[in-house]
Amino acid sequence: MTSLKALAVWLIVAACAMVGCKSEPSGDTPPDGGEAGGGTIGLSVLTMTNPFFKEIADTVTAEAKKHGYKVIVTSSEFDPAKQRDQVKDFLVRKVVAIILTPADSKAVGTAIREANAAGVPVFTADIASLAPDAEVVCHVATDNYAGGRHAAKAIMQALGNKGKVAIIDFPEVESVILRTKGFRDELKDANSPIEIVGAWPGKGSKDESFKVAQDILTGQQDLDGIFAINDPSALGACAAIEVAGKAGKIIVVGFDGQPEGKKAILDGKIYADPIQFPDRIGRIVVEQIVKYFQGEKVPPQVLIPTELYYKADAEKDPSLKGQ
Repeated sequence: MTSLKALAVWLIVAACAMVGCKSEPSGDTPPDGGEAGGGTIGLSVLTMTNPFFKEIADTVTAEAKKHGYKVIVTSSEFDPAKQRDQVKDFLVRKVVAIILTPADSKAVGTAIREANAAGVPVFTADIASLAPDAEVVCHVATDNYAGGRHAAKAIMQALGNKGKVAIIDFPEVESVILRTKGFRDELKDANSPIEIVGAWPGKGSKDESFKVAQDILTGQQDLDGIFAINDPSALGACAAIEVAGKAGKIIVVGFDGQPEGKKAILDGKIYADPIQFPDRIGRIVVEQIVKYFQGEKVPPQVLIPTELYYKADAEKDPSLKGQ
């Protein structure tokens, strides 16, 4: 009998080796994408033509890898429909979480609701969703409203608190809505006599903002300054000012603090930037995903303060040495 029992045990072990027997998971075993990491995160950024978003993507990828996740990186290139298709593809590919920097803060609701229906948690970075009934676990971004107020302080300083200013805008995205609101509110609360002559949409693009700035300069001959909502917009405005022969006569304040923007500040083309920290945004959004799968409480929003960056800062900036 003993030999028969031994033979039976040997046959069971051999069968398991052949077919790959699986043990039942214990109650402590995290789900796919849980505490032990694993699984894939889908990331769709606004654009890869702006180094700000590339840095977010690179940081998310590196930080996620530390926790055992892979990342699919895509870019909507300002197209809400393309971003919606990217989210559909994420769901087909069974991602465990999705990170979005929306191409349009309202239109993104359709994609987020599809992810909600599929039970896939959504996180936003830099740009928030403004869509009703679209559930986002956590939004990680710059404190854009306070950054807008910083931009207004810089332009008041640069212009001696007088003159006429135009805004190169991108009103489709929530982060810019907050920046321009902060800018306007700071001027209002300071009782500044500076006049905002209007806001023109530059789509956050250097080329588009160059064209818009040319139109502004043609229509506003006595303009004193421009607040451009990101570095590409500011660089486009600077190029238009140079073409118009008004370099040094019209002050530009940008927003971002990316390498090309910092170089323009060093060269005296941009007066100042409220600078952002895309690496922090990328790192923190991954931290929130990890916490979420560990069952920890995740805040609905994490805001990162801006800092004003002037020419004096650029002159001491080691990243600009030799430029």
